Amino acid sequence: MSGGGLLVAGTTSDAGKSVVTAGICRWLVRQGVAVAPFKAQNMSLNSFVTREGAEIGRAQAMQAQACRIEPTALMNPVLLKPGGEQSSQVVLMGRPVGELSARGYHGGRQERLLGTVLDCLATLRDTYDVVICEGAGSPAEINLRRTDIVNMGLARNARLPVLVVGDIDRGGVFASFFGTVALLSRADQELVAGFLVNKFRGDVGLLEPGLDMLRGLTGRPAYGVLPFRPGLGIDEEDGVAVSLRGAVRESAPAAPFGEDVLRVAVCAVPLMSNFTDVDALAAEPGVVVRFVDRPQELADADLVVVPGTRGTVRALAWLRERGLAKALRDRAREGRPVLGVCGGFQLLGEHIEDAVESRAGQVSGLGVLPVRVRFAREKTLARPVGEAFGERVEGYEIHHGVADVTGGEPFLDGCRVGAVWGTHWHGSLESDGFRRAFLREVAAAAGRRFAPAPDTSFAALREEQLDRLGDLIEQHADTDALWRLIESGAPPGLPFIPPGAPA
Repeated sequence: MSGGGLLVAGTTSDAGKSVVTAGICRWLVRQGVAVAPFKAQNMSLNSFVTREGAEIGRAQAMQAQACRIEPTALMNPVLLKPGGEQSSQVVLMGRPVGELSARGYHGGRQERLLGTVLDCLATLRDTYDVVICEGAGSPAEINLRRTDIVNMGLARNARLPVLVVGDIDRGGVFASFFGTVALLSRADQELVAGFLVNKFRGDVGLLEPGLDMLRGLTGRPAYGVLPFRPGLGIDEEDGVAVSLRGAVRESAPAAPFGEDVLRVAVCAVPLMSNFTDVDALAAEPGVVVRFVDRPQELADADLVVVPGTRGTVRALAWLRERGLAKALRDRAREGRPVLGVCGGFQLLGEHIEDAVESRAGQVSGLGVLPVRVRFAREKTLARPVGEAFGERVEGYEIHHGVADVTGGEPFLDGCRVGAVWGTHWHGSLESDGFRRAFLREVAAAAGRRFAPAPDTSFAALREEQLDRLGDLIEQHADTDALWRLIESGAPPGLPFIPPGAPA
């Protein structure tokens, strides 16, 4: 018999579906329940490589950690990686299968993937007591309902009860809840069991009359009101739509362990991927991380990070247009620290030969590292382990570019010249000993009296964040009602709210 299940939908993108899903997973696993996460289709440039070498969304990897299990391709069978406004790379069961326009994907390909999606979900439900599914965007995107495989299309086919999350911090949450239900067909509405308010600030008593009226209007209760908590936006999905300029990663600021702080500037390149790489830097006491897009913002930086990107050639052009390319070359010449990761490593090299991603042919790089890059059609997906600065390092690789390193000192799979480092390895900074040794090198090159704290554990901090998410559900949601929903499905007799979906 298949295990229980729930679909966490949202009134909008970024309503909090990913963190609510993770919170429910952590709450359940602390009750002794064997639970797994699932997202049928994810659109994200933040991805992860599983032990078996499959690429999935980082949000699902984080949710698997909340469940205290290893992530697998079953948990995110379809991943879309935007390559611009009109097309995405389609990753199926962890492997790229081609590029498709939005019209091509929604014009038929998406529907053909439904069988794979349902098979993956069925396997998980046969293996675990409970599977907590995450929707995408809004379930009321009526223009896409016919081909939907991640929201109500999934819920209908798998008979999953649906909990709708709304971000009250944005305003208009009651209208969003009501409108979401009212734009669904009668059969879809029968699965929408109720609502969860996210990011509430203030006295919940002031909200209760509205929740009572919402229940009267829709016949559906609120399953909880989660208070606003800073620092919970871990492993965000979308690096395209989020404006990062000048933003600081959501970490509680801590006084430096040494005498100085260390300032890190991250170039907010187009199609930025795996910007979560710098989370481990932001977790260090005394390290200040910000995203920048102007050369003047590099002036006081002790370290500049050029992150990964799904458009290396496009990112190169962007750096040149904004004057950041010259600023990076000047830093390298002056011996001021720069770290390039994946696409950021590639564009620091001498030239790029790209007949795959941009199809631009041979393009000159910034020329600060002795590296020549050729884009291969086959994507490298790996979980390497190595050593640097005498410390063990683990990472993961996701790239088409093949680097030919012709000089410099070895650095992981890349190289180092002076105070410029380059590597394809994502996630390397999560290795605590390596991160501390690297930051000591950066501080010395920058002339800062910064010292990394000796006991910062990124893994422990991540566990604390996941426990905080579990605490939010346990303390502020109606967990008895939530468990009944997971175990028994949507209650019968939920009223239809007109007008319903158009024909």
